[in-house]
Amino acid sequence: MTPADHTSPAPADPQVLVIFGATGDLARRNLFPGLFRLHKAGMLPDDFHVIGSGRHSPGTDAEFRDRLGASVREFAADVFDQRAWDSFAPHITFVVSSADDGDDLAAAVRRARDAAGERCRTLLYLSVPPATAEAMVRMLGATGIADDASLIMEKPFGRDLASACSLDAAIAGIVPEKRVFRIDHFLGKEAVQNLLALRFANGVFEPVWNRDHVAYVQIDVPEDLGLEGRAGFLESTGTFRDMVTTHLCQILGFVALEPPARIAADELRDEKLKVYRALRPFDPAETVFGQYEGYRAEDGVADDSDVETFVAVRAWVDNWRWQGVPFLLRTGKNMARSARVVTIGFHNPPHALFGDAPRPECPDELTLELDDEPVVTLHVRAKRPGPELTLGRGTFTFRADETFGGAEPLEAYEKLLLDAMRGDQTLFTGAAEIERLWEVCDPVLRHRPDPLPYARGSWGPDAALRLPGGRGWAVQDA
Repeated sequence: MTPADHTSPAPADPQVLVIFGATGDLARRNLFPGLFRLHKAGMLPDDFHVIGSGRHSPGTDAEFRDRLGASVREFAADVFDQRAWDSFAPHITFVVSSADDGDDLAAAVRRARDAAGERCRTLLYLSVPPATAEAMVRMLGATGIADDASLIMEKPFGRDLASACSLDAAIAGIVPEKRVFRIDHFLGKEAVQNLLALRFANGVFEPVWNRDHVAYVQIDVPEDLGLEGRAGFLESTGTFRDMVTTHLCQILGFVALEPPARIAADELRDEKLKVYRALRPFDPAETVFGQYEGYRAEDGVADDSDVETFVAVRAWVDNWRWQGVPFLLRTGKNMARSARVVTIGFHNPPHALFGDAPRPECPDELTLELDDEPVVTLHVRAKRPGPELTLGRGTFTFRADETFGGAEPLEAYEKLLLDAMRGDQTLFTGAAEIERLWEVCDPVLRHRPDPLPYARGSWGPDAALRLPGGRGWAVQDA
């Protein structure tokens, strides 16, 4: 594998990208629009080929491209133009394949690689249900498609520790770990990367990033959307497996890690793994499951479904830096509003000099909104203007789009696709991390809390509202 070229955003070598699940929702909304944006921005090599694949044919290549064109017009509308699409579309073809039959796809991949030459890099993107992932991996090895290729795996990675270990063993048998890219799109967000910069590039934050100064951490990802046509996925996976074992725990790892020797794949993975090894296995008594009212009446949902559409967890990192600091994780469907926020809450001063002690519901907090354009807000107490020395809550706000006007951030999938093409694993997850997180989640999987009902448009079950204690959830207070 050619080393990543850090002098240019575009990969140096020709690329053959095979996308399994190419007619699915992820490909339609994110992968092909993301690739189009990269192409239009000059961040793909001149020589690239994208082979879509799946169990059922979408018709001829021309018909498949027409379907994709409609999706790209919708989901990359701000940059779409016909000339750019006309230069991008000919690079795309489709070949039917399955876990039982990959011979035609193997032949197509060989032809594409031969045409690209010996410097060609091959990436295999598996966007398939967890139940079929291992069989697909074995097919890639048996047909030779995986020879000298890199593998991009979409989450969730297994359903529990045993299935994750089995999947990792299957992957290790055909692709070395240095060429495996387990993708969690939250880690590709500008705001998550900005978290590293904020903490490690500024002397004002790192000295207070510990239990002596931090009272709690909240990682809150409520969604006001419902199923959006994904009933089958949620019924088979559940919100805990879909969101907590992946996105929320990955963000926790970035918040809690020790300073790495440098910002690079091996160093970041090592420090995150140390955090996960210190992460106390989740206690079902500190975990709340919920199911929004009317869920069982949704199309594709079983009449007696006990699948959780909401999860809140109080977690603990048992190490020197974080001992005794609660990490509060929350996510759910059909909630009051959508947000993606990390809140760092600081201890109150030891003595109240300005009258009454500061109210516990208005502490000093640092909030990071995990949107594509990062917003960081420091909430502090300050004197209210006027004759009396009374306090109010003020804010200092950093907005990346205002501070760095004219800069064009990459969307999460664009960033991660580009990194995978360049062979850069920095923002991807290692097998050891995945397996340790399943260990942490195992008590909740074995002793699932009964899902509690909550109203659509609410903030979840009452039991979850009480989980943070007196302060409550910062997002609701905003």
